[in-house]
Amino acid sequence: MAPPTTGAGFTPVIVGVGEVRNKHAGLDAAAEPAELMLAAIRQALRDTASASGALVVDSIAVVQPWTWQYGDLPGLLAARLGAGAVAAGARLHMTEHGGNQPGLLCDEAARAIASGQSKAAIIVGGEALASLAAFQKVGKYPPPGWTEPDLSGIRIDLSDKSMLGDGPAGRHGMGLPVHVYPLYENGLRARLGQTYEQNSRDSAEMYAAFDAVACRHEYSWRAGERPRSAQEIGTVTARNRVICSPYPLLMNAFNTVNLAAACVLTSVEHARELGIPEDKWVYVLGGAGTSDGNEFWLRNNFYSSPAISQSVDAALRVSGLERNEIDCFDFYSCFPIVPKIACQHLGLDPVRTLTRQIRGGKVRNGLVLANGGSLSYQHVVCLSNKPRKAGPYPAQPPLPKLVQQVEAPEFVESAEGLATIESNRQRGCVQFTVEFSRNGSPESGLIVGRLDKTGQRFLANHGDAATLARLADTSTEMVGVRGWVRHNESDSRNLLFIGTDAKI
Repeated sequence: MAPPTTGAGFTPVIVGVGEVRNKHAGLDAAAEPAELMLAAIRQALRDTASASGALVVDSIAVVQPWTWQYGDLPGLLAARLGAGAVAAGARLHMTEHGGNQPGLLCDEAARAIASGQSKAAIIVGGEALASLAAFQKVGKYPPPGWTEPDLSGIRIDLSDKSMLGDGPAGRHGMGLPVHVYPLYENGLRARLGQTYEQNSRDSAEMYAAFDAVACRHEYSWRAGERPRSAQEIGTVTARNRVICSPYPLLMNAFNTVNLAAACVLTSVEHARELGIPEDKWVYVLGGAGTSDGNEFWLRNNFYSSPAISQSVDAALRVSGLERNEIDCFDFYSCFPIVPKIACQHLGLDPVRTLTRQIRGGKVRNGLVLANGGSLSYQHVVCLSNKPRKAGPYPAQPPLPKLVQQVEAPEFVESAEGLATIESNRQRGCVQFTVEFSRNGSPESGLIVGRLDKTGQRFLANHGDAATLARLADTSTEMVGVRGWVRHNESDSRNLLFIGTDAKI
């Protein structure tokens, strides 16, 4: 099927990139997110090497930061950049927070440029959580000199279980990213028939390869440090305790950083007018994105992501590329499971280095997968050192916002009777994780199960200490293990008991 086309037919390209790393030694240099973003934007504008120096953007899109609540962050950035860099009446936009947003914003900016709605655009994001933590540690809050916070906004804290609400996830204390990504890791591990040891080794080797790249990258938070070995990453210690099985701390997201990045996009036609050298051009060929939904308990399974598969396939299709034409894959994720799922779909080795550059002729075509939420939102863009083979940039997104034609088991909030932790035979896979306390002991079993009689899916917690110990025991496989689920009326939770006295 031919990709949809636009009428104007301008060719979108990335012409400038900027990155900022502020690993400061003291509070005097602890800049807020807006300052880091401004620095990244200015670096990206310089990177265009425009001969005329007259590049003026008519669009600024910002990924909402966790660090700080701004009343109008895009407006603040535009004002500080000044009229010489930002056109009057420019479109100023801030997205919701999410790891998928940079991919989505790149696709949207390219589409606007291709259609003639925009001549030049900036996309930017940044965090200063390390600086914020440093100020809080010494009792200086709000940090002196930072922009006055907008207290009407909602501050994001991904460790706060109250954000789960009072539905099934909130009642069972499961649904944060630290819970959901491990559910998928256990699911894929069981589907592949791996032992816990094999699965952990794969994750550790992949993250060790990523860390080696990060330590060589001048703008990485790990720049210049000694790369960690797979053994260091995978071995559980007091300093590398398990958060939710099977992930120790070093396999979890680390967002206490001070980093920012920005891109400048324009058209080939406008780049020529501005005298931007062609060796700065990276062509945006096309993009696609969709979502598996926020309610993880209603998803099809816990070993794959239809949103990842559909986004990858649609992005390749609208970009006019085949899988074997991609020679650089960049899979973003805060946990090991997303690169594994993407590699399973594409038939790749997940330990392969995914960080080469298109510029300089090293790579012809690249595919970037941006993942957000609790493995919820996906967006893929394809980049190249050559323009599209045929036709202008796609005029419309090729996918709906939510995945289509995906079946899932019927869900019940109240469960009673014989039950099984989901297995491959039930169209699902292992769906449980154990949350550990700071002292390293198992604290809570987080379970997605199926009623034997009806096949209906339910959420549950462990019902007793023996069940929790069974779930935490990595020497045995819990796929297909049967137990008895009871509904506790006092707190509306389902409790799963595994063992000879499960029905009592």
